[in-house]
Amino acid sequence: MHQVERMDGMTKAGIDKVARSVAPPRARALRPRDAATLILLDRKGDDILVLMGRRHAGHAFMPGKFVFPGGRTDPADSRIPVAAGLHSEVQANLTAGLGRTSVARARAIALSAIRETYEEAGLLIGRKGAFATTRRDWQGFAEHGVMPSLEPLRFIARAITPPNRVRRFDTRFFSAWRGDVAVELPGGGPTNELEELVWLPLAKAREADIPDITRMILEELERRLADDPLLRPGGSVPLYRLVRNRFIREIL
Repeated sequence: MHQVERMDGMTKAGIDKVARSVAPPRARALRPRDAATLILLDRKGDDILVLMGRRHAGHAFMPGKFVFPGGRTDPADSRIPVAAGLHSEVQANLTAGLGRTSVARARAIALSAIRETYEEAGLLIGRKGAFATTRRDWQGFAEHGVMPSLEPLRFIARAITPPNRVRRFDTRFFSAWRGDVAVELPGGGPTNELEELVWLPLAKAREADIPDITRMILEELERRLADDPLLRPGGSVPLYRLVRNRFIREIL
């Protein structure tokens, strides 16, 4: 069963603000689409840095905001070969909770986080080695000799866009360390969706121009790092969603 928790420090006005900020209202509810985001971390002295990028001002969804690399899941991503699969505890959390998430769907969601991080930031997570696929959006891994690996991913949080929004996503937020990146392309990713990539200390990232839900996920991550600086697999995973017009936090 889910454990529903009070959202500490969040007034009703604050919760409503988060719900409104995810996307503008729409007359008819849409079914949320699977999406994945990767929070890439690096250590610098006593600081932990996080990679963020600014979305182009012309984007319809969250223009000009700093976000983590991420995007919609392609179900075909589940068939991409990997050097190592998801840790068993990460997979268990991904397939548990609200709705039915099969192992194949969980795999596709996780792989989409890796693909989007390459496309938007030019960072290839995996292991050096031969890799081949007919999928065009994974050719960068083949060209640079990197086989994707799901083993480094940690499942941090899940958030579902409220109903009656222009766009709805069921987003899983993952995290990994910069040391898990096999290749860093100096020019960024091929899609150029993020016009500015920066590594920010966690405290500075929370002060940046970011969506409210992103700030809440950063706070979740900071709490988890405080309990487990190594960010080991497992741990509780919060789910944010709207229930009876109230934005709630549940533990998967």
